[in-house]
Amino acid sequence: MLAIRDRCEVCGLDLRGNDAGDGAPVGVMFVLGPILVILAFWMETRLDPPLWVFALVMIAITPPLAVLLMRPAKAALVAIQYRYRGSGTGR
Repeated sequence: MLAIRDRCEVCGLDLRGNDAGDGAPVGVMFVLGPILVILAFWMETRLDPPLWVFALVMIAITPPLAVLLMRPAKAALVAIQYRYRGSGTGR
């Protein structure tokens, strides 16, 4: 799902030299973490649900949001790497 292809299908750009590493998951955690904490505080102050409701909501929301954010984050890191590191990226 998150593997970088060797070549761009549209322009033929060689992408073998790009490696975003663990940057995308860390970025997603830094973005998604505060969103989930704010959601938990909001739920507690407005709805006052039992603890099991928190568990169900977080289990239902966290994985889909993480997956949805991961692909754009990785693509952004590859684009930034391509833009600012000229050697080894086919430029």
